[in-house]
Amino acid sequence: MAARTRLSPEERRRQLLDLGARLFAEQHYDDVHIEQVAELAGVSRGLLYHYFPTKRAFFAELVRRETSAMMADSNPDPALGVLDQLRHGIDVYLANCLANRRGSQAIYQGSASSDPEVLALIEESIRVQEERILNALDPGSSHPRLLQITVRSWLVMMRSACHAWLADPDDGVDAVDLRQMAEHALLGALFGLPDAARPANLAVLIDDAARRDPADG
Repeated sequence: MAARTRLSPEERRRQLLDLGARLFAEQHYDDVHIEQVAELAGVSRGLLYHYFPTKRAFFAELVRRETSAMMADSNPDPALGVLDQLRHGIDVYLANCLANRRGSQAIYQGSASSDPEVLALIEESIRVQEERILNALDPGSSHPRLLQITVRSWLVMMRSACHAWLADPDDGVDAVDLRQMAEHALLGALFGLPDAARPANLAVLIDDAARRDPADG
């Protein structure tokens, strides 16, 4: 066991989560034993369980922390155009998933995905992203129901595509390719909506995407 270092409760909690994030990023969920975190931190198992009584509770707290960080990093800048806001959000999501590959896969499939707390955190993340996209596409207090369904469906597709990519991120598909696919998929879905459900600025958005190099930031 490593030499024990005295930390404040907040610092110790952050240290344990940092070590856990590293383990879950490197190993499958089922292969991680949170007792390893205590060993790496140089603390007793009892102290670890004081902060996190179970592996699921530990993982749920990791998901909460990483989700909050991703939400903050992808917070839209209203000074940017809609397309740039969309691209930024996709880029942040892909980078976050790639940096936390094992943990992301554990959330998406496997043992961790059945945890009600983790599912609630995922649902809240999707809801926030849905509202951000809807407010950028269709500013106002209400949105056509079919538009809401389209954006929610696209977010689910984006999540599925990302995790298919994570299964083999070295197969020749890079993040720029995936972002372009996701961007065009959303614009295509929006274009397929009836006129009454289409965002008013859709034509401008499609024209902007067509004029710009997909590799541009």
